[in-house]
Amino acid sequence: MGLGSNVGDRAAHLAHARERLAALPGTRVAGVSREEETAPLGPVPQGAFLNQMVLLETTLTPEALLAQCRAIEAERGRERRERWGPRTLDLDIVRFGVREVQEAGLTIPHPELPRRDFWLREIAELETLSHV
Repeated sequence: MGLGSNVGDRAAHLAHARERLAALPGTRVAGVSREEETAPLGPVPQGAFLNQMVLLETTLTPEALLAQCRAIEAERGRERRERWGPRTLDLDIVRFGVREVQEAGLTIPHPELPRRDFWLREIAELETLSHV
């Protein structure tokens, strides 16, 4: 899971996401990368992001996990008004094991994965820590 925030108390938003993800049914946090500040992507002027990758083990389906992620984002005031715009909390399913999903609103692996160096660094860090 990719976690990101660039509005308000960014570290608190990420901490909330980690806690809520760990509390999901049939889910545990198996690893956490370090937090990393990154420049925003896309055409909208905004502040820097605080990003982090979390390795989850879950019995949830990708679709159920996505629904839970949307609810967690909403708890932190996330409003989906502007594509690539600022956000209190952004939770992305980056990979789901070796599974591939291609549905409306859900593509796994995340289509931006090859273009986000910070995700690649954070995944590498998790692989080192957890021997994934």
